[in-house]
Amino acid sequence: MTRMARPISAAALQSAAGVIKCLGHPLRLRLLEAMEAGEQTVSALQRFSGAGQAAVSEQLGILRGQGVVEARREGPFVYYRITEPKVRRILACIRQCDAAPAGRTR
Repeated sequence: MTRMARPISAAALQSAAGVIKCLGHPLRLRLLEAMEAGEQTVSALQRFSGAGQAAVSEQLGILRGQGVVEARREGPFVYYRITEPKVRRILACIRQCDAAPAGRTR
């Protein structure tokens, strides 16, 4: 007989669902990928993602609203960084799960 894993608390499921829902957009994932290396300015995020300022700002607002990133202002620049610990693990999982096995093309 197979043992069931320890049940996850309702609060933990609610928190995880919020983060996963928040990450469910390609541009938000791309912005988070850029922030894995550390704090990034909006202009650096624009360059990395190839998206315009309005789109980047809109997606950063969603990420901030869910508590996935934080912003700090330094003079005329706003720097964003990842604050949700699950994000780096989720990005690593995406890389691992989406990697094509040797010899297989997509």
